[in-house]
Amino acid sequence: MMRLFKLTARTLFSMGLLFSMTVARADAFDLAQLSRQLSEPEVVRGSFVQEKYLRALPQPLVSTGTFVLARDRGLLWLLREPMQQDYRISGTGIARRNGSGWQQSDQPTPAARQNDLFLAVLHGNTEALQRDFELELNGDSHAWALTLTPRSKLLGQIFTRILIQGSATAERVELLEAQGDSTLMLLTDIQIDDQLDPSELHDLAN
Repeated sequence: MMRLFKLTARTLFSMGLLFSMTVARADAFDLAQLSRQLSEPEVVRGSFVQEKYLRALPQPLVSTGTFVLARDRGLLWLLREPMQQDYRISGTGIARRNGSGWQQSDQPTPAARQNDLFLAVLHGNTEALQRDFELELNGDSHAWALTLTPRSKLLGQIFTRILIQGSATAERVELLEAQGDSTLMLLTDIQIDDQLDPSELHDLAN
């Protein structure tokens, strides 16, 4: 009887351990959940601080401004310091505002590549990111960290890896470049909305 009790207790313990592991796996925060979480808001607004670290300079180049991310339209990146310049990043490419309106950029550049990646990150487009990067996700929906490691030699010549952290939205993006430079973007004062205001809608529609 005692042997049977021990066997039963051990079996129940094993079943309980297996159940808890199954629940833990079911509750694990994965890339699909991250993608849904980041793509859910219609509109995300906030401020940014961008720090560009160059090997040749002792101090980073710092720029600040605001941004507006619309789920189905794109990103307005409104630089305010040290100079004023408005950018629009969408599926059609990158445009810069000048005196006559928005001027589309025709030439692909490393900066354009970074902006495309940035837009994919903010939209939670992990499928697009997985085409070019190995993705490693840690944490949960309240505090997560995603590491992107280039798959191809071509991308590996530009980036060593990209680190993204956030909660309901992305809040920190760090681009580590192969030549030793890096860019850190901090997104703050984030607000989630269900629609664009008229001026934002106009800028993202033209």
